[in-house]
Amino acid sequence: MSDAQTDALKQILAGLPELLPSVEASYKDVHAHPELSMQETRTAALAARHLTANGYEVTTGIGKTGVVGVLRSGEGPTVMLRADMDALPIQEATGLAYASTVSTKDASGETVPVAHACGHDMHVAWLMGASALFARTRGAWRGTLITLFQPGEETAQGARAMIDDGLFTRFPKPEVVLGQHVMVGPAGTVAGSSGPITSAADSLQIRLFGRGAHGSMPQASIDPVVMAAAIVMRLQTIVSREVAATEAAVVTVGVLQAGTKENVIPGEALIKLNVRTFDAGVRKRVLAAIERIVNAEAAAAGAPRPPEITPLDSYPLNVNDKSASDRVADALRAHFSADRVFHTGPAPASEDFGCFGTEWHAPSVFWFVGGTDPALYAKAKDEGRLNELPVNHSPHFAPVLHPTLSTGVEAMVAGALAWLGK
Repeated sequence: MSDAQTDALKQILAGLPELLPSVEASYKDVHAHPELSMQETRTAALAARHLTANGYEVTTGIGKTGVVGVLRSGEGPTVMLRADMDALPIQEATGLAYASTVSTKDASGETVPVAHACGHDMHVAWLMGASALFARTRGAWRGTLITLFQPGEETAQGARAMIDDGLFTRFPKPEVVLGQHVMVGPAGTVAGSSGPITSAADSLQIRLFGRGAHGSMPQASIDPVVMAAAIVMRLQTIVSREVAATEAAVVTVGVLQAGTKENVIPGEALIKLNVRTFDAGVRKRVLAAIERIVNAEAAAAGAPRPPEITPLDSYPLNVNDKSASDRVADALRAHFSADRVFHTGPAPASEDFGCFGTEWHAPSVFWFVGGTDPALYAKAKDEGRLNELPVNHSPHFAPVLHPTLSTGVEAMVAGALAWLGK
């Protein structure tokens, strides 16, 4: 980071202490009022009002609930900052004073609890804070800032919906696309790397067909419960026996449903599973193995018809551009002390963030911000209990407010200034 960029960063961040209470208030508001994927009308309205009040050119309803703000400050590069807005169908168990008590109908019409158990509320607050700081200090930087509040990340719908709704033709092409995610890690730290940073993900639904019968007469049945159980166990061998130790994959069965009564053998069973991979070849082999195992187990059971294997959603491999990643890392190291910036390998979590850079043919960089109380993290690490800390998607996941809020805002501003600085 040049001296001019460093001076610009200091000038912009000088207003953060005064702004931080409103950033915290926005975070608590969004946390207490979570909205499911593609239903983020309230959150989108908050973002739109905030951007409008800060002088941005605001467009709403992109890809249903997406919001884009554009702020110009003379000639210079265009940088896009992205935050996702959606929450999860989870009952919050944090015990926070501002915990969610919301329930709503999901896409299938079922009433479900809703909570920001992944941290997207933090992402919204970060971008609101960064966008306000840039708006108040236009004289300190040059270029065009695009702030994008995205719906539907949890269902892999949102990025695609915004793209299909003309995102690339309605707004200037950025020279770089930047995003960040709160994760388990000491609050106040940031971490990233070039290359693959989050995994590709594929979710599948498998419908198995058997023949129902009375529980006392299993000989009259073709039992889909046993069929499903055999498939679940066999699927565990894909990673352990078909993926090399030098490669990586995750196969997780998250849903196994069959029957309604203990003495009735049902006619069908349902499995839903999720696959994470970091290599296109591994992904192809794992998906083929799943199909092979499912069909073979059904055939071995004498199923009356082949299983139905239906794709549910798919996330692309998220790859950080090498040159742009180095530029962001240099900016973060120049701003934060050396012990707060870490190199990390790719995370098994998945993101549709990469769609923007890949399809816009612009470099993208995605990094992580720690949200765990540093003392708690250090204690868990010393005791070998890091896996016991509440992770994203846990009902107990709750980033500490400080310094997580300020760190995320600072990282966004520093990353953007690697291009926008005078």
